[in-house]
Amino acid sequence: MFQSHNRGIPCQYYSFSLVECLRKRLFFNLVPGIVDIHTMWICRLSVWKWQTRLLLIFLCVAEVAYGQVRYSIPEEMTKGSLVGNIAQDIGLDIKRLKSGKARIFTEDSREYIGLNADKGTLVVKERIDREDLCGQVSPCSLHFQIILDNPMELHRVDVEILDINDNSPSFPKKEINFQITELAVTGAKYSLLNAHDPDVGINTLQSYTLHPSDHFALKTTSRHDDSKYVEMILKTPLDREKQHEHKLVLTAFDGGSPQKSGTVKISVIVLDANDNAPKFSESVYRVSLSENAVQGTVVATVSATDIDQGSNGEISYSFSQHAGKALSLFKIDPASGAISVNDVLDFEKQKQYEITVEATDSGGLVDASKVLIEMIDVNDNAPVISMMSFSSPISEDASPETVIAMFNVKDLDSGKNGQVKCTINSDSPFRIQSPSPNFYNLVTDGVLDREMVSQYNITITAKDEGSPSFSTNKTVTVKISDVNDNAPYFHQQSYVAYITENNSPGVSIFSVTASDKDYGNNARISYFLDGTSVSGMSSAEYVSVNAESGAIMALRSFDYEQIKEFHVSVRAQDGGSPPLSSNVTVRIVIQDQNDNAPQILYPVQSSSSSMVAEMVPRSADIGYLVTKVVAVDVDSGQNAWLTYKLLKAGDRALFEVGAQNGEIRTVRQANDKDAVKQKLTVVVEDNGQPSRSATVNVNVAVADSFPDVLSEFSDMSHDKEYNDNLTFYLVLALAVVSFLFIVSIIAILSVKCYRWRRERMFYKSNGNLPVIPYYPPLYADVGGTGTLKQIYNYDMCGTADSRKSDLKYMRPCSQSNLSLDTSGAQTLLRMPNSMRIDGDAETQVRIGSCTLK
Repeated sequence: MFQSHNRGIPCQYYSFSLVECLRKRLFFNLVPGIVDIHTMWICRLSVWKWQTRLLLIFLCVAEVAYGQVRYSIPEEMTKGSLVGNIAQDIGLDIKRLKSGKARIFTEDSREYIGLNADKGTLVVKERIDREDLCGQVSPCSLHFQIILDNPMELHRVDVEILDINDNSPSFPKKEINFQITELAVTGAKYSLLNAHDPDVGINTLQSYTLHPSDHFALKTTSRHDDSKYVEMILKTPLDREKQHEHKLVLTAFDGGSPQKSGTVKISVIVLDANDNAPKFSESVYRVSLSENAVQGTVVATVSATDIDQGSNGEISYSFSQHAGKALSLFKIDPASGAISVNDVLDFEKQKQYEITVEATDSGGLVDASKVLIEMIDVNDNAPVISMMSFSSPISEDASPETVIAMFNVKDLDSGKNGQVKCTINSDSPFRIQSPSPNFYNLVTDGVLDREMVSQYNITITAKDEGSPSFSTNKTVTVKISDVNDNAPYFHQQSYVAYITENNSPGVSIFSVTASDKDYGNNARISYFLDGTSVSGMSSAEYVSVNAESGAIMALRSFDYEQIKEFHVSVRAQDGGSPPLSSNVTVRIVIQDQNDNAPQILYPVQSSSSSMVAEMVPRSADIGYLVTKVVAVDVDSGQNAWLTYKLLKAGDRALFEVGAQNGEIRTVRQANDKDAVKQKLTVVVEDNGQPSRSATVNVNVAVADSFPDVLSEFSDMSHDKEYNDNLTFYLVLALAVVSFLFIVSIIAILSVKCYRWRRERMFYKSNGNLPVIPYYPPLYADVGGTGTLKQIYNYDMCGTADSRKSDLKYMRPCSQSNLSLDTSGAQTLLRMPNSMRIDGDAETQVRIGSCTLK
């Protein structure tokens, strides 16, 4: 409900019926039978509710437009009493109160009003005593804010505490004593103790009565702060002889309903013969005093005079009894009238003091004067920063104007001393907004980058405009959470890796490493091979990369002579969502090994090359270029550096070969003793480790005429032909011996089988058997490669009847001679055509080193 213009009465009260108004009169502290004017006015409005409803709606809506929610409740309400439906009045759903974690923030630590978020209502949380809360200040209001998060909202709520007449007027003393001379003139004033009623408005002190009132009357005077004090005035002269003492009763009444009162007794003793009262020089003394005045500082000096003589003219100064708190803060010198500071002053507690000073002579005559002390504020309070809400961490992609913190700044000083400016350190991407006085928001004011700054220590400085200025600092730490806004990066634009050829598959070639400025999973990097080709094949056929370490491993053995280098592209990808990646090129260089021997290009070595010769005339000079050996090595570097050496020559003193160029030159002139035919063997070595080499034979003819060369080299060709023929015959003989050996084995096995079958047939039939030749054991080995340990000579006599044949052992020899008697008409043994022996002739066969006859 919102405040109307009718003294803070909630708008909803105007809908009461007349009966309801009468029932609620106790709520407004009405005296039984008497209806309070406000309640009566409200009840009358209920009769005209249809006519006034539009007006009330206008008033309530006007207050909403003002942006402030106000409630009015009486003091002393019981705990849990309803204040108002805040959710309905500010237009919020109860779900929003719960989701926004609605809470109450007060500038003071004590909370009198509580929030019931489940119902959206404000209730009384603690007993509220308006007099303890506000004293004499009226109106008395509780100010607090309702804060909601996600998004942040701030609603100001004012609850006015209405006074009820729960206090009676009271006097500081039970009895007041006066001594008044009988010569006191009519109209003499005597200050009385003021009654005190902590209530306000109509419920506070309203009037005084004095009883009896035969000689004295009362005069009520108002101060600047609307408080009242009373003076007793002599209206008829006193006569001590008639009555030396007067007993009076002073009664103070408030204006509440029901009305309450308090009394004090007054005793007046009539003195004799002092007919002149002291007189102050000024009726009001006005002074200004700084609140930081030290104890003993003289504030003002009052002065009064008395025209009486003697002891009746001696004046003493004192404070009036109704000076209140000033009695403890100030003191007065009774003789001089000097008023000085007696205690610590505080402008924030009280801004003005009014002191009544009395001048009393020895006869009891009194005059009074006022001293008005205006306090001057001193900047003695530093601002106080109260953090209301704070969010951390925040995402580094947070948009500008994002609210991070909400705080309140309060300075108890006034004027410029209480005007506060809030600033933060300028090197941070944040700034301060002030949506309402004393309330500030810390918002983002630029682009955040966690990779540059992961957290900010923001110092909020609240500085007032006093002199000297006071300031308060509060540091908050704002952490920046990471988003995947940085792709992995390699420390170089490209890499070069080296591997020696003939490597083992699976060996590590190189390792690439990428970095990512992000954090956590956004910085977790995996490595992959991108689709590159090497010699028409995918790079994945050559190498692989470890996804975690970035190690590049060979999948095959490389050959420098086939491929000298290739490029692969490695992609580094982070674990963010979506993932970011970057590529780098790795050039893999194959290093050469000495795995190839030199190759001779010239002279060309072939079967006919031995007939080619370089001719050197006998008249050639020293250094004559005979020929040049040309060789290459498919390796590279020092593995391909070739060195030429002359290994074998007919005469080393005649020729030499260049170690670097392979040129064969003469080192002296040829003479008649030098052979025509010169055969040189040149060795070509590379510079690898270990070294590899190749050899070449070079024929050189030393002669002056071409016919001499032909005749000499024709003999060489004959020798060559002879050697070639000899090699051919040796191969042929070996083949024949092998063939004969196999045939012999087959023949012996066949004979054995045949004889075995004939013997079985003979035993069964007991008839004549065919002639079976007889062979000695181990006959087959004639070349030293079979089962015989040595080569032996045998004499064998063969007849048609195998049983009559004979074999005679002679002696071992290098050639075995077998003499066969072929007088018989039948063939002894069936053999292959090439070894067939007929009975008509004597045949000699040479096998290896033996001869068969």
